[in-house]
Amino acid sequence: MAQGRERDEGYHSAGGASLSVRWVQGFPKQNVHFVNNNTICYPCGNYVIFINIETKNKTVLQCSNGIVGVVATNIPYEVVAFSDRKLKPLIYIYSFPGLTRRTKLKGNILLDYTLLSFSYCGTYLASYSSLPEFELALWNWESNIILCKKSQPGMDVNQMSFNPMNWRQLCLSSPSAVSVWTIERSNQEHHFRARSVKLPLEDGSFFNETDVVFPQSLPKDLIYGPVLPLSAIAGLVGEEAETFRPKDDLYPLLHPTMHCWTPTSDLYIGCEEGHLLMINGDTLKVTVLNKIEEESPLGRRNFLSPVTLVYQKEGVLASGIDGFVYSFIIKDGSYMIKDFLEIERPVEHMTFSPNYTMLLIQTDKGSVYIYTFGEEPTLNKVLDACDGKFQAVDFITPGTQHFMTLTHSGEICVWWLEDCSCVSKIYLNTPATVLACCPSSLSAAVGTEGGSVYFISVYDKESPQVVDKAFLSESSVQHVTYDQRGIFLLVGTSEGRVFIICASSSRSFRIIGFTEVAKDILQISTVSLSETDIVEVMVLSSLPEAGRSRLEMFTLPTLLPQVSTIFADERGRLKDEIIHKYLYELEHTLSSAVLDFQSKQIYGFCSQVPYICSYLLPKEEHMGIYILKPYKKVQSRQYGPGMLYLSSHGLWLITIAKCGILCIRDVYTLETFARCRSHSHQGHGIQSMRISMDGQNILVNGRDDGTLVYLKWKYVQYSKQKASIDSSQDELVPTDVKKEIPWIQQKSQEAIKKEVNLFSKKRKEIKEGIKSLSKTILNMMEENDKLENIAKLDQQEFGLDLEELERLHDESQEEVAKMIKDVEMHNLAKSYLAELIKEECWNSMAVKGRALKCFHIPCVVENFPMKARTVEELKELERVLQQKKIEAECLKLRKEIVEAQSGVILVKKRHEEDDEEEEEEDKTVKCSSLPNYLLGSLSTDFGVDTSLLSSQLQLHSREEKINQIILLKDIIYKVKTAFNNEFDAAYKQKEFEITRVKERNVRIREIIVDLELEEAVWQPEFEDCEKPERTLVVQDEEITAHKHVMPWHKAREELIVNRETERWLLIQGANTRLRALMDMMGGVLEVKKEDILRMVIPQPAFMAKPDAVWTEEERKQFKDYEKKVKELNEERDKYRKSLEAELKKLQNSIQESTQAFDEHLKRLFERRVKAELVTNQEELKISNLAFSLLLDEELSSREKFLNNYLTRKQLEKSQTSEAVRKSREDLDVYKEHYDNLLAEDKVMDRSFKKEFSEIPGHQVDILYKLFKRRPRISKQKTHSETTSAVPFGELPGSGKLSKDAFAQLMKAMDELDNISNMPEGLNPLVWNHFCMTRRAKVENEQKVKQKAADLLEMATFLRKRVEEEEKVQQEIERVFHELILLQEEKVRFQLNLTIQILLKQGQVELENFQLVLEYSDAILINRNIIEDLNSVIRTQGQKKIASMMETKDVHKRILQIEWEHKKMEMEREDLNQKAWDIQMLFFSRDRQKYLNEPNYEALISIQIGIMEQTIAVLDKTHKKNVENCKKLLKKLGKFSNQKDIANYTLSCNLREELVAVSERKDICNAMGSKLTCEKIVKERYENMMQQQKLTHISKQQAEQISILQTEVERLRMKTFPALVQM
Repeated sequence: MAQGRERDEGYHSAGGASLSVRWVQGFPKQNVHFVNNNTICYPCGNYVIFINIETKNKTVLQCSNGIVGVVATNIPYEVVAFSDRKLKPLIYIYSFPGLTRRTKLKGNILLDYTLLSFSYCGTYLASYSSLPEFELALWNWESNIILCKKSQPGMDVNQMSFNPMNWRQLCLSSPSAVSVWTIERSNQEHHFRARSVKLPLEDGSFFNETDVVFPQSLPKDLIYGPVLPLSAIAGLVGEEAETFRPKDDLYPLLHPTMHCWTPTSDLYIGCEEGHLLMINGDTLKVTVLNKIEEESPLGRRNFLSPVTLVYQKEGVLASGIDGFVYSFIIKDGSYMIKDFLEIERPVEHMTFSPNYTMLLIQTDKGSVYIYTFGEEPTLNKVLDACDGKFQAVDFITPGTQHFMTLTHSGEICVWWLEDCSCVSKIYLNTPATVLACCPSSLSAAVGTEGGSVYFISVYDKESPQVVDKAFLSESSVQHVTYDQRGIFLLVGTSEGRVFIICASSSRSFRIIGFTEVAKDILQISTVSLSETDIVEVMVLSSLPEAGRSRLEMFTLPTLLPQVSTIFADERGRLKDEIIHKYLYELEHTLSSAVLDFQSKQIYGFCSQVPYICSYLLPKEEHMGIYILKPYKKVQSRQYGPGMLYLSSHGLWLITIAKCGILCIRDVYTLETFARCRSHSHQGHGIQSMRISMDGQNILVNGRDDGTLVYLKWKYVQYSKQKASIDSSQDELVPTDVKKEIPWIQQKSQEAIKKEVNLFSKKRKEIKEGIKSLSKTILNMMEENDKLENIAKLDQQEFGLDLEELERLHDESQEEVAKMIKDVEMHNLAKSYLAELIKEECWNSMAVKGRALKCFHIPCVVENFPMKARTVEELKELERVLQQKKIEAECLKLRKEIVEAQSGVILVKKRHEEDDEEEEEEDKTVKCSSLPNYLLGSLSTDFGVDTSLLSSQLQLHSREEKINQIILLKDIIYKVKTAFNNEFDAAYKQKEFEITRVKERNVRIREIIVDLELEEAVWQPEFEDCEKPERTLVVQDEEITAHKHVMPWHKAREELIVNRETERWLLIQGANTRLRALMDMMGGVLEVKKEDILRMVIPQPAFMAKPDAVWTEEERKQFKDYEKKVKELNEERDKYRKSLEAELKKLQNSIQESTQAFDEHLKRLFERRVKAELVTNQEELKISNLAFSLLLDEELSSREKFLNNYLTRKQLEKSQTSEAVRKSREDLDVYKEHYDNLLAEDKVMDRSFKKEFSEIPGHQVDILYKLFKRRPRISKQKTHSETTSAVPFGELPGSGKLSKDAFAQLMKAMDELDNISNMPEGLNPLVWNHFCMTRRAKVENEQKVKQKAADLLEMATFLRKRVEEEEKVQQEIERVFHELILLQEEKVRFQLNLTIQILLKQGQVELENFQLVLEYSDAILINRNIIEDLNSVIRTQGQKKIASMMETKDVHKRILQIEWEHKKMEMEREDLNQKAWDIQMLFFSRDRQKYLNEPNYEALISIQIGIMEQTIAVLDKTHKKNVENCKKLLKKLGKFSNQKDIANYTLSCNLREELVAVSERKDICNAMGSKLTCEKIVKERYENMMQQQKLTHISKQQAEQISILQTEVERLRMKTFPALVQM
């Protein structure tokens, strides 16, 4: 297969060994392109693959800078362009089929090109880049120059195509936008002009967009001021205002997916929503084509959105995601869908061949089909892609004819090595991971993610079969490795087990056993030599936590399959002491390691540093872990983690890495002797590598680029290609439905069965014991259920498993700790939130919000919560107050000055009297100079000074409005402060009233107790709304939950209470006096008056006896007793009445005081309502002012935007004007050249007879007729079938067609110049001269035609530039008009103020609501303004009379001034003439400087000093330069000596090379053929020498022309006089 000739890093050689790419296998991830009618190409990894459709032969072109980016093809010129993916990428253009590089395009792109597209006509290439430039560039790829470029930031484009009928049109589409770019050309200047397509809405309807910059349909608001665009309201003044739209105004549009051009230069656009659009290429008018539904729909399929579109006659072909190709028959604004073709997979790309006889269909999988029109079979599969990228690859023993590949989905392919043709396929239908071929037999092993290993028999390459399957474990298989002799198969799993399987099929791939290693297995390496009877195995695994790597080595005897029972236990685990297992660790991490064939040292590839190290193994045996130290270190010169492989003979060490470079090293010196860059780091390098047993064939598989590269030594002769064999795709159908058990589990079950049989008696005893124990526990659980809840145990407490109990206890403790933590965090969050609320609503308040309630009526009065004013607010207020005071003083002084000048004494006296009255009023109460109805509020009722407020009729400027807002806020603050003072006074009064009521209630309670009444005492208290600070404090009675007290704390409290009780009893027992007083006199020494009601006279003792047995003395005592009782009752009645009267008096006084407070609180409530009214009035004024400020900002934003827009348009105007000027100049110059050429053509025609005047006249006439004769060029007629198949026909405007036509014309001229066409009797010399003259005439005519076409194109370009200039000028005029309207609106808004007026209610009543709401013709004027205006009018009248008297005196002086003016005019003319004469005198600059400079001598001395300093600096610099030159000469001398030695070495080599060259020349001369490359070299050398000669001549002529132009300019300036007009 042919390859690209330029490969900077394709292969490197050292010591006579080199690698070259034989073929590349990969499947397209990007679109496939046609190069010509029979060849397609696509990028794959570092390569561009070309496939001949007829022969299926492949050609490979390698990119020298890594992975290939985007690819485009130019069919007329048969060239391929592709980009690389490096930083600052390049675009390479190669010719086909020679694959020679035509040119290399270098732009200013930083990251990547995303799209490339060739024009159908001419040598134009369009490129589009992604982040960060988003740049569209147009190249002339033949000249290697950028014609024009333009950036559109943030715009991602997914498709770009030229118009086939007009190379000047370019369409760019993205999922959100479609734009058509027009390329305008004027001579050599190219210009991009972009136009965006207005897409319909998602439902296919169109949305009428309004002009955002100059909206015309804005409503007019006569009350609230002008209505501005949304961009001005948003405050946008930059370019974003031109496209700003709010979210509510954004509607979802259609999302384009693909587009295609039509022969009429229209566009068909397919959308995600299923719509098909047609766009006119000139007007960009969008038409939504209607879909015609057929009566019989397409089965159950529903075509949603096209993935790709291609144009054909009468419609388009489209494909969806359902695997069908549909034909859209379009006619009269509607289309019909029909089935065209069915493909197995979803179609991602379609394109026609250049002759439109074939349709290329590319699926999502990467397969390529060719549909041929009019042939059988119509559908041909050119490229059958595998199911995903290659996961693994390996040679089929011996590795000279076939190899196998594996994909992740389980697809196994057998390939022919010579040309990479697929021989057969087999599907495992399970995710696969690794593949390995057996060296000793024609079989292969495949590891899967499910833990199985499939054994494939490849004895018959055309029909491989699965002969066995081993289900090892449930963990995935990561490594499958055969030893060198194919005795054992080592399988590594993700759980850290290495299984040893017998590789012989005769033993049915028996599993011998397994050994356990670290989990993260990186590589398994083996050494199996024919001289020994053992197999050395080394397993590399990583220890990421320790930052180390572990090596585990063990030995397997070749007789192991026969004696496997001795080496393994019952569970299949190999015994470490028998297989001699040793552990090694490295202090750094390795990504790969292999064991050499002598088993003496290990080679490792470091993963973190670019080194390859070798480690010597210890000779003596060791126990535990042995730390290996590096024995030898060599730089790998490969970056990223890599892998190591040993060749079959053990002499080569092959390294691969993430950089994509494969190196072959000598195993002893570790020096590289062969190197090949088959992949790149952009595709994450190489995944795996396989080398054949003879070392001649190497397969390299990429990690992410999906490329498989076949490398071969350069000197190996390629065998002839073998015909590809039809692949068989036998799919395995699983027959066994039962669930399989892994081998390791089977071994475990077998071991368990043996243990059960061995300990059966013991198990029975244990089971009986467990049964008796379970019965006992059940009885205990039944008893536990009968106990009380507090004494019950949980069900878990009866568990006998102590470990389970401990685990449950730990889980409960963790759950409790988690709940505690959650609760603590929840409480912390609540506390934080409460603290924030308290800080914001309570702590930050200078005046806390509280309320006052009446005692008897439901009335509540709240104060105004107020925050303290900040320092900034106070400073701002102080500034405004100071400014207002200064303005008031200035106004007062101005009035005094005006009154003094006007002399209006009466007005002054009247104002003075008014000032005196105002001063008298100010002494009592400060009031405003404005009445309340103009002030707009009742703030003066609260004693607030409003004298500093500006009148509402004078608030025009922004600063005045801001100052007014500050003063209004201060008034609100003062009003609230005044009310809060009244509220605080009322609050203190209520506190006093409650205290007084409490004091009286003490006496009332005593009276009620004395009177033994059951009345309730009314005790007023403050509620929570009156004392809100109580809400922030939690009382003990509010807590409903019981406090948790620790037992020791409770015992301590009980002990303290007992001690206190004992101490009290001890004190009470010792105090006998107090006890006697309590027993005898109730605890008091004298009886109080209040005790009368409780006083009882004791009855005499004899009253217990009957009356008849009383004695006289006892009767007297009884009478005295009755008398005392009567007196006591009388005293008791008097005291009771006095207590009742006192009780009533106290209750009445409480009632009166509380009612008086309620009345006061009612008045305070009215005051609160009025204060709130005043606050709302002031806030309403603030709102109006804030709204006016906001509207002012909107107007300012609109004005700034218009100014910025005007600046941009003026800049654009200057650019367009410059473009027009330049285009006009170019057109004039080109027109002049065209006229000269046309004149030359006419001169040649006229001077024909003069040139041939020496020959007879009749011959001159014959020659003139032949001179006018032109050959007829026969157009090549294409086949009718091809012409009818190609919808675009012949593509116009092709530069190649023009060159071909001119060449054909010159060929026809050669026929006319033949000697046979010479007239009879004409001299042959004259005929030759005639032929040369006619040929010059024809060439000149062709030049005239070309110039005329270019001139027309330049005129069109100039016309478009002029139209753009006029359009920009119209935009500028429109902006000026909008600015004028905006300024008028702004002035009107500043004068049309919104004022607040207080009106009295109830004075005017209107019937039927006849109220005028619009006062557009009314003006609100203050009365003082009219009075001041009248006084000014009277003053101006007096001034007018005085000015009329002055006019008379002035008129007299006019004549005199006119005469003096004429005199001065004449003098001026004389002086001008004298100045002109002086100016014409010769006057040197030195003389001018001498006259103009006052200190001329000082200036001369300063210049002399500067020159001396300059000379000194120059001397010093010269000395330094001399020293540097000496040093440089010494270095150059040394360097020349080195070069002499090198030249001597090269001369020696040159002699040898010359001998070799001479020998090869002799061989070539003997063969009698000259190499084509030498011819090409010679021709290129001659062309290069001729070009250098012409370049040298042109430079000399240019220098002579510049010298002559300078001399002409000097002579011209010498003749010019110095005429300067004064």
